[in-house]
Amino acid sequence: MSSTHLSKLARAARSDDELAQMPVSERIRYRLVTAHRRHHANDNIAAHIRDGELDELKAEVQQKVHELLRALVIDTDNDHNTQDTARRVAKMYVDEVFRGRYQPMPAVTEFPNAERLNELMIVGPITVRSACSHHLCPIFGKVWMGLLPNEHSNLIGLSKYARICDWVMSRPQIQEEAVTMLADELMQRVRPDGLAIVMEADHFCMHWRGVKDTDTAMVNSVMRGAFLKDANLRREFLSLLPRKTD
Repeated sequence: MSSTHLSKLARAARSDDELAQMPVSERIRYRLVTAHRRHHANDNIAAHIRDGELDELKAEVQQKVHELLRALVIDTDNDHNTQDTARRVAKMYVDEVFRGRYQPMPAVTEFPNAERLNELMIVGPITVRSACSHHLCPIFGKVWMGLLPNEHSNLIGLSKYARICDWVMSRPQIQEEAVTMLADELMQRVRPDGLAIVMEADHFCMHWRGVKDTDTAMVNSVMRGAFLKDANLRREFLSLLPRKTD
């Protein structure tokens, strides 16, 4: 939808009654636009979705996927394999593979650093599943996180790193931006002196289509604070990662 259309939408629809007549996707988009909030593929928009609207959204997506299948000249009326595909795909996108866009941050219990821990700690490998925002093809990989806490840091449970990671990764995006977003969330949540993240992933937009190269993986990293400044700390972290060798 163009910026001109969005501006007209923001001016035209004001009352709850008017909003209720709009498709749920435009209703949510209206709230985002009037709040001046970005809604790119990898943005979380949960704060602008009201109770019951995700079910409406799945129904709308189901209709659009059905239209896509029809446009691909698939006889969904008589093909028993695709009669329910539109519903399955809508549920998969909203409830599963893209849920990081539509669900709020998972609850994370934080503990004070009572023992004033200040040594390197590494979490991983955490299995991650995402999707390329260019072709909506799967991304499968591993993430390692290194943290250097200080006396003011918040300590969180081991499983919470995996939950935060899954929440960030369950969106359409590119790997470089995903790792940066994960680093931002952890820096804000844990407040360590240093943070290092390495992600290694296979991209099915390359394996499944295009050059169809099944051996190439992408590895990228983000270094913050002490890991960026201290080459020895960075070297220690990287040397402890059990990277894939086969």
